[in-house]
Amino acid sequence: MNSEFATFDIADYLDNEEVITEYLSAATEDPNPDVFIAALGDVAKARGMTQIAKDSGLGRESLYKALSAGSHPRFETINAVLHALGVKIAIIPADRRQKKTS
Repeated sequence: MNSEFATFDIADYLDNEEVITEYLSAATEDPNPDVFIAALGDVAKARGMTQIAKDSGLGRESLYKALSAGSHPRFETINAVLHALGVKIAIIPADRRQKKTS
């Protein structure tokens, strides 16, 4: 039995502001910061890396490097990419309804 599957690329589905916003928001919920960096890379890829590099003031190769697995980009880099994508970070209170156990 021979099965072939199409390669899944999330960037193919990041085609509107609502989906992009939800995707990035969900990524921030993960305790692993690499998840958010990867999601940011997916969105940049969906929008076009060349255009995001231009809009963020970063070199295209630098952008790929900053958004690659295991990278530790500076806050300024993340902020520039977010600005180029037309999104921003919002700080909201954490859910404090969970009872602390002592």
